[in-house]
Amino acid sequence: MQPSDKNFVELRNITKVYPDGTVALRGVSLSIRYGEILGLLGENGAGKTTLMKILSGVLQPTTGELLVEGRRVRFRSPADALRHGIGMVHQHFTLVPNFTVLENIILGIERERQGLTGTLSGIDFESHVKRLEKLMEETELKVPLDAEVQKLSLGLRQRTEILKVLYRGVRLLILDEPTTFLTPLEVEELFKVLRNLKSQGKTVIFITHKIKEALEITDRIVVMRGGRVVGEVPTREASPEVLGELMVGKRMELDVLLRARKPRTEGRPVLEVRGLVVKNDLGLEAVRGVSFKVYPGEIYGIAGVEGNGQAELVEAITGLRKPESGEIVIDGVRVSVETPIDVYRMGISHIPGDRDRYGLVLEFTVKENTIIGRQWERSFTRGLALNWRSIARYAWEIIKRFNIVTPGIDAQARALSGGNRQRLVVGRELSKKPRLIVAAHPTRGLDIASTMYIRELLAEYRDKGAAVLLVSADLDEIFQLSDRIAVMYEGRIVAEMPAEKADRRQIGLLMGGYQVASQKA
Repeated sequence: MQPSDKNFVELRNITKVYPDGTVALRGVSLSIRYGEILGLLGENGAGKTTLMKILSGVLQPTTGELLVEGRRVRFRSPADALRHGIGMVHQHFTLVPNFTVLENIILGIERERQGLTGTLSGIDFESHVKRLEKLMEETELKVPLDAEVQKLSLGLRQRTEILKVLYRGVRLLILDEPTTFLTPLEVEELFKVLRNLKSQGKTVIFITHKIKEALEITDRIVVMRGGRVVGEVPTREASPEVLGELMVGKRMELDVLLRARKPRTEGRPVLEVRGLVVKNDLGLEAVRGVSFKVYPGEIYGIAGVEGNGQAELVEAITGLRKPESGEIVIDGVRVSVETPIDVYRMGISHIPGDRDRYGLVLEFTVKENTIIGRQWERSFTRGLALNWRSIARYAWEIIKRFNIVTPGIDAQARALSGGNRQRLVVGRELSKKPRLIVAAHPTRGLDIASTMYIRELLAEYRDKGAAVLLVSADLDEIFQLSDRIAVMYEGRIVAEMPAEKADRRQIGLLMGGYQVASQKA
């Protein structure tokens, strides 16, 4: 079904100013047509989610007006939006983990209709099951209704969220970064569902910062930057270069291959992991006998959907978590890593997946954060005291070299944007001239410019002879950087191959647990 020329929803001159003075939206106007998949594209902080929270009733605008089917409306809650056929599936799921799929879908409905207060007693489950089975057949969103949500994959949890909204009769479905936690195969399945919904006359708003996905699934793309709409283009007329330039305000080379040479797998590896077993916070084995080697002058990329043991693996290598068994060997010497300080002293740099939790102390100044883990070095001390003059010089060097935008070296780290916080962490870690760089999701949540900058830095250090262990759920990042690619699934390395022999679809299947027979190259 082709999108209609008629507008379903209009947002006119929407402004949103928060109580602390932050201006999130600056006079945004947007039209949404019947039966289209509209891509809302922009970097983190562009205002996409804020705008859609206003449309879905989660937030109220400071100024501006909203029209649904030509009539002016004001949503004071998500329930108001649902009554007008508008519902939103948020990036972070809002399901009750120990409830079944069925219970999660009907819980809010039953409270509204019967005045129940959190109880599921006295409900006509059979009637709901029949209606949901019919809805799943129509939409091809198949989910086991009797399964507990906490036992489902992330892809099935997302399907549950979509069903929950559709079951309330929405005609306009808003999806906020819906592919964040999905495997490539699950992304393909989601896109099939969205095309099916469109064929039934539903309207979909697809919020994303991923240009490739916007080009693949949408009919029209609206680009936001800095709280404003900066461009609108029919998808068939769009290109990655044009969209990238609209997103960041300057031309970007998005698909530059940063793999400079074939894998180096001769000589002594810088890092060797042998039969490593690591437990998670629940006492369960998250890493199950993992073994691999990383050589000087190569980037070894580990791909995988988050939650398959990658975090625990990185924590064990970097001294944040004690292994149950196995060996970690650095430059041919078996090491017993007790603390992160031990890691620093061995010439290992760590770019953590959670920069705010493990990379920075947000209450510390920029200056103080540049020497975390290095404060004991002679160049930063004078007797038993810190040499603040030397630290200040070093901090300015880091800021200049790594293009960190900051009010000054005495500003708190929390005053920096996410991209500049990441540059601060990367700058500190790479300034150590490391033999081994352990980088977990190094560009997650960053704008295009910061993403390309940090990837180019990792490639540069690889070319200088450093060994790089890259852990990422972003297949674009894995393929752009890696010399060898491994796939981690349910705590094990299920495949390993040279990057030039890797197939994107095969890697995606392996990430989702398909075809997991031995694939070691």
